[in-house]
Amino acid sequence: PPSRILPLLLLVLPLGHAAPCSPQPNATRFVCTQPTLSTFPTGLPPTTVAISVEFTALAALLPAALAGLPRLQELHLSSNRLATLPEALLRPVPTLRVLDLTDNLLADLPADIFAGTRHLQHLVLQGNRLRVLQPAWFRHLPHLRWLNLAANALAEVPPGVFGPLRSLRSLDLSHNRLASLAPGALAGLRALERLDLEGNRLGTLPPTAFAPAPALRHLFLQDNELRVLPAGIFVPLRHLRVLDLAHNRLRALELPPRPPGPALDLDISGNPWVCECPLLALLRQAAPRLTATRDTLCASPARYRGQEVGAVSRAGDTGC
Repeated sequence: PPSRILPLLLLVLPLGHAAPCSPQPNATRFVCTQPTLSTFPTGLPPTTVAISVEFTALAALLPAALAGLPRLQELHLSSNRLATLPEALLRPVPTLRVLDLTDNLLADLPADIFAGTRHLQHLVLQGNRLRVLQPAWFRHLPHLRWLNLAANALAEVPPGVFGPLRSLRSLDLSHNRLASLAPGALAGLRALERLDLEGNRLGTLPPTAFAPAPALRHLFLQDNELRVLPAGIFVPLRHLRVLDLAHNRLRALELPPRPPGPALDLDISGNPWVCECPLLALLRQAAPRLTATRDTLCASPARYRGQEVGAVSRAGDTGC
């Protein structure tokens, strides 16, 4: 909410009768959350290192909007009405580290929009209208650590599109329209630790889907349409600590190797589990820490229907 910006605004504006959103000489931060603002402020001092223009009526930016701001490191433009960005927008700010474009109207980006921002570490494009991922966007971002593409209209992840992002630690693709994940979609992401695919339309996954990302520690696959997990799909993930498979259509389970140290946090609630030997034996052997146990129920066989999977597994089955 806009209120989270107010304490910062008080630091930027001196006491007196300055108009809202008026740049101040020698300030290092500029904040504006004026709902009626429709043009990007001009006259910002070259000392500016952070800009927040959020929750406004801003619908367009001129190519030279950031000219004369060589020290800029953070640019927050969330909750505006931006439908496009000029390709040259970021060229004057080569030291930019953080770019937040959450909740705008962006359906596409210029191919070379990030060509001059090699030091970018956090890029947030959540809540826009992106339909296609362009490989050119990611060619010049070797230091990017956090990429949020949630809540767009992405229907596919082209193989190798994230390949240049060798420093990426967190990738959020949740709440898009992904029906499948192509082999090689995660190619090059060997440093990736967190992957969020929640709330898509995933019905199948290739057996090698996660092999390019062996450092994964948190994997979120809840609220999809998965019916079957390929054998061994999680075997490369020896560092996995959290796995969420809740609210799919799974009847049988695959798990990563049992990790040393703390048990795997596992949410498999809201699936129609077949509580027979393969599942029960796997849970006993892997010994994950089940969450949402009251909603993790057996659908079959009839003798276990409606019982908690964890309880049935712990009780053992003389037939196994």
